Amino acid sequence: METLYDLVNDLPESAALRAPPREYNRRELRQTAFKTGNFLRHRGVHEGATVAVADDRAPESVFAFLGATLLGARVRFGATGDVDARAYVAPTDSLDDVSLPAGGQYVGYGDRPDDPNRAHFERDVWSENPAFPPVSFTGDAVALATDDRYTHAVLLDEARRFDYDSSDVVAVRASLATPGTVVAGVVAPLLAGATLLLPDSDATGTVAVTTGDAPESRSVDPTVNPESL
Repeated sequence: METLYDLVNDLPESAALRAPPREYNRRELRQTAFKTGNFLRHRGVHEGATVAVADDRAPESVFAFLGATLLGARVRFGATGDVDARAYVAPTDSLDDVSLPAGGQYVGYGDRPDDPNRAHFERDVWSENPAFPPVSFTGDAVALATDDRYTHAVLLDEARRFDYDSSDVVAVRASLATPGTVVAGVVAPLLAGATLLLPDSDATGTVAVTTGDAPESRSVDPTVNPESL
């Protein structure tokens, strides 16, 4: 396994995503990631392109990350202002926080955009094909636009350092703009067949990805630099 495509294509049976009140089992998670990738492809995202994604702990942000990386694109979480990206995925009321180059695609989730030229995640992604063709890129493809060192292979290698198992519920309580949050809070749980939790005010997990206090008994600080970087 060297790419995030390999991970999504062969997710452990116990892998899940929970964002109360929404839940995605292994099949739903995999199909929605594939649908998101197909949707972004139709919006002009391709290998080496950049997709800007809101730093929002919501399922749409996770699926935007997975869908973009399935295409070999780079993801930049939390960008604002002028951004050199092919697409921007964010809550609809935040789409104007970013200005894309001519031809850039705005994708809103939550409320349907008033502008017909802006896509609506819930409507447009859900209607996509859940099948996805094999990819041609390797683990050397860059996955996070933050730094070229964050390739698919590096994210997977760093994710293997965590001792999660299928009984764990990993609560993401830190910023997705921090690469360590993506590793510890997204890639590692999926790789281990754990549950990725995007908690509301009531939900708790068995381990938190956080830079501060959390209700979970175990925690991971995502700002600690990965050992291989």
